[in-house]
Amino acid sequence: MTTLAAIPDSNLLPYIPGYAIVEQIYAGSQTIVYRAVQELSQRPVVIKLLRQDYPTFSELLQFRNQYTITKNLNIPGIIHPLSLEAYGNRYTLVMEDFGGISLRDYTQNYSLSLREILEIARQIADILHDVCQHRVIHKDIKPANILIHPESHQVKLIDFSIASLLPRENQEIQNPNVLEGTLAYLSPEQTGRMNRGIDYRSDFYALGVTLYELLTGQLPFESHDPMELVHCHLAKLPLAPHSINPEIPAIASEIVLKLMAKNAEDRYQSALGLKHDLERCFNQWKATGRIETFVLGERDVCDRFIIPEKLYGRETEVATLLKAFERVANSNSEMMLVAGFSGIGKTAVINEVHKPIVRQRGYFIKGKYDQFGRNIPFSAFMQAFRDLMGQLLSESNVQLATWKAKILAAVGENGQVIVDVIPELERIIGQQLPVPELSGNAVQNRFNLLFQKFIQVFTTPEHPLVIFLDDLQWADSASLNLLQLLMSEASSGYLLILGAYRDNEVFPTHPLMLTLEQIQQAQATVNTITLEPLLEITVNQLVGRVDGSYYAPHLSVRSGRVTFVTSGSRYS
Repeated sequence: MTTLAAIPDSNLLPYIPGYAIVEQIYAGSQTIVYRAVQELSQRPVVIKLLRQDYPTFSELLQFRNQYTITKNLNIPGIIHPLSLEAYGNRYTLVMEDFGGISLRDYTQNYSLSLREILEIARQIADILHDVCQHRVIHKDIKPANILIHPESHQVKLIDFSIASLLPRENQEIQNPNVLEGTLAYLSPEQTGRMNRGIDYRSDFYALGVTLYELLTGQLPFESHDPMELVHCHLAKLPLAPHSINPEIPAIASEIVLKLMAKNAEDRYQSALGLKHDLERCFNQWKATGRIETFVLGERDVCDRFIIPEKLYGRETEVATLLKAFERVANSNSEMMLVAGFSGIGKTAVINEVHKPIVRQRGYFIKGKYDQFGRNIPFSAFMQAFRDLMGQLLSESNVQLATWKAKILAAVGENGQVIVDVIPELERIIGQQLPVPELSGNAVQNRFNLLFQKFIQVFTTPEHPLVIFLDDLQWADSASLNLLQLLMSEASSGYLLILGAYRDNEVFPTHPLMLTLEQIQQAQATVNTITLEPLLEITVNQLVGRVDGSYYAPHLSVRSGRVTFVTSGSRYS
């Protein structure tokens, strides 16, 4: 294994045994890319190298992920890897060199005509079709990851470092600074705040942003504030490309906006359907210099069974939750409970509150009680606030210093009491002095008082706080006492506690119900939503969306038996 010295300047060409480095072609925050020649075969190659001498495990994993996925993708539209080689404490990824440059760099030196953009888009649609057939989600489509040959205009896709082999995955809420992908091109579901999973249609959204940029010369959403960009992807509609550049045909503009639909169900459902519409535009423009309007998606047929993630029959309940958050954002504190039996959709309804939280720059944290962990005090609260510490630790040093000052001002010399239950807090406020030992109820009272002050640090007009506690029917007595204290003393506002519980597992003398009764007697605001089973007409709407308009499905419920009827066929 080669021993390396640090490379303080990315412009210095490294020595990599077996390769003659020709030039540096890219330098990012984590990687550097060189054009080189393999000495033994004299074959031109591209070498991607991790920038740090001692990369993190995550960086090493991404490198191996890129190599593993691409070596098994036998398709023409990607850059294929040749080898993954050890290089000191890091890896070098050796890839074929087909003479291309990134579309980002190409457009800085050359202007693309509409015909060229349509041809590029058509090629990318072809590549995405092949990638989708292998059940791969790229998750980082952007001009910097699309190579174009300057002479032939052949296009290839690169950088599968965060790609996924799963047909679908879920993104947890993270600080926007550490989200996978590039924030300006990120689909709403990739932000983790959409209550939707990530699948191949996330790449269609990023392609839409890329085409928007190629057509207009600007991004659909531009901001230096990461949270503002997240909110734009979630809730704001971009200006139509043809309103920015009148030379863009309206139908081309509509294709881009369809790709950028907020809900994946409203985007193209297949790359072949997209390719058909692009070819129709290309052929019309080539023949007549204009593109007539036509119905989009006529050949857009999904090749897999996908259950839509839209909530059906819960519009009233979601609206009630959103109104509760609006009241909290206006200086109130409130508890909103969602009751119903297991599997009825309590968590799905609560997760719909993400969008307004992003708009108000609030924090959403969650914890879940466990049936077999009732002897662990504050377990859900601890999960929630450990999650919050993770979000804070991904912020800038300046922001962390501000949080440190606020937290220390709140907890004083007793910070170790909170650190004992939230170890991640120590990375923000530093090592704390030991606290005096107490006995009996004094220990609990001190913790409750400190934790109340600690929570108030995060309940401000600039950052309302939403705490979601799931499965409250299994909450321990210490958590219920803390919950009662927080609501009875929640005079500072900007706190929304969301609780979900199984109403069929509680009774009037259950500890949870007694606690809620005491909270209400203290004049705190407590509201409850009880979820009922979906109506037959609502399930029909769901089935209709799954099955599509091609089969006119119908649901029949008789004597507890559910029957789906599609095109004269019955499935029970």
